[in-house]
Amino acid sequence: MSSRSDHSKGLLLTAIGGLVLTIDIPLIRLSHGEAWSILMLRAGTTFVAALVIWAVWRSITPKAPQLIPGRTGLAVAVLYGLASITFITAVYNTSTANLVFMLVFNTIFSALLSWIFLKERPRPATLIAMAAMIVGVLVIVSDSIGSGNLFGDLVALLSSLLLAAAITTSRASGKDMGFTALVGVLLPLLVALFFVARTGYRIDAPWWIIFNGAVVMPISFFCLANGPKYLSGPEVSMFYLLETVLAPVWVWMIFAETPSRNSLIGGTILITALVCHSLWQVAQGRRRRATFAARHAA
Repeated sequence: MSSRSDHSKGLLLTAIGGLVLTIDIPLIRLSHGEAWSILMLRAGTTFVAALVIWAVWRSITPKAPQLIPGRTGLAVAVLYGLASITFITAVYNTSTANLVFMLVFNTIFSALLSWIFLKERPRPATLIAMAAMIVGVLVIVSDSIGSGNLFGDLVALLSSLLLAAAITTSRASGKDMGFTALVGVLLPLLVALFFVARTGYRIDAPWWIIFNGAVVMPISFFCLANGPKYLSGPEVSMFYLLETVLAPVWVWMIFAETPSRNSLIGGTILITALVCHSLWQVAQGRRRRATFAARHAA
């Protein structure tokens, strides 16, 4: 009964985190601001929120996680910071649909980096899914050549690679990186401050970004980071797909930005491949648990 209750709790947490994350890009677009100004305000409010949450946690119990656990934590924070810079750059240089479809590719980069650096060889089903997702990305990028969005698509891919590198480094260290991603926004904050000082500050509706940095980011990261306590990795990863599916819908409803035909085709390939692979992983996990339980019962 307890196991079933924990599973339900995990589903609720990750569903909330995934749903909250889907409004990140629409809030950025609603602010009607210049990219560096938005990055500065978003990173600044997220950083302050992280420090406040950590200070409150620390005052309650000395067992609160470290903000940056050693040199490895610093490396992970830098990777998350660079990913934040490239993410904002991509928002202003490609369509929302292309951006979120490219971000799905961090799953493939994570598998490749784990294979190279952690010697975790992907299974044949994973390789098939990776091949299908590469096809999907090529379809999306082919639509951008000559349209002015190729740079944005490539920057979005770079953001995926940086996120995958941060995840792989965290896994290799085995340390608690709960606050590291939030503290990592200090790097983009400093970079944005430099450019804003030179070009000036401009955000027409800053309250959207303040709400995003102070509420949306902490809630989504907290919920998604706690999901693995109750769910398997594949089950948690499926909730990250909510941003890929829903963010373009919110942008279409608010800004009437219709995804191109190739973006929809490529995105459908990406989502189908990742969902099928995640479901296969969940089924494999259940089969292994059932086999393990049967052996012990015998």
